[in-house]
Amino acid sequence: MDIFDRLKAAAASDWQSYVDHDFVRQLGAGTLPQAAFQAYLVQDYLFLIQFARAWALAAYKSRTLADIRVAQEGLGAVLNETELHIRLCARWGLSRNDIEAAPEHQATVAYTRFVLDCGAAGDLLDLHVALAPCVIGYAEIGRALAPQGLDGLGSHPYRDWIGEYAGEGYQSVASAARRHLDELAGRAMTERRFVELAALFAQASRLEADFWQMGFDLAGH
Repeated sequence: MDIFDRLKAAAASDWQSYVDHDFVRQLGAGTLPQAAFQAYLVQDYLFLIQFARAWALAAYKSRTLADIRVAQEGLGAVLNETELHIRLCARWGLSRNDIEAAPEHQATVAYTRFVLDCGAAGDLLDLHVALAPCVIGYAEIGRALAPQGLDGLGSHPYRDWIGEYAGEGYQSVASAARRHLDELAGRAMTERRFVELAALFAQASRLEADFWQMGFDLAGH
């Protein structure tokens, strides 16, 4: 097993609460209330602003050009994701200014500041472990929701969102992040430290589950 699989196994229940949350299941089935998806999408845009800062912090924490390039690619992927959110929100008449003016929900603040704190207080490995549930987890969720590929989604109401994370572009970003995480672990991880990293991973997974739940809560479901 690579380090990502080891972390998932060590935090199995927390990971499952994230990737198999009712929000994800309803999203995949196409039954997720639009109000819940819209509330999530606005908060996720605000979330990505903070994640862009986390990738910039990863560049700062890096000591090699190779690590800096990984951070650059991660930052680029986040910026591309924000454009998906703008396109989807435009369908409901929400402009970029409208989205950016929305207040951050406490679940958004809790998760993003946790990741930034991991990076500020720890090293590059700590930061990438905290980022991994989102960066790599969304790719796994995207694949799970599109088992027959994008053509199999047909007229699915959330086709564009699923397609973003199931698509080749994002899958490539996640695969690169997974390889880089394994490389960082090979350089800096001891078995004693693995216990600490697994705790970070578990916390990030719980915060991801809370983020899905926030979509329901804001929509009154």
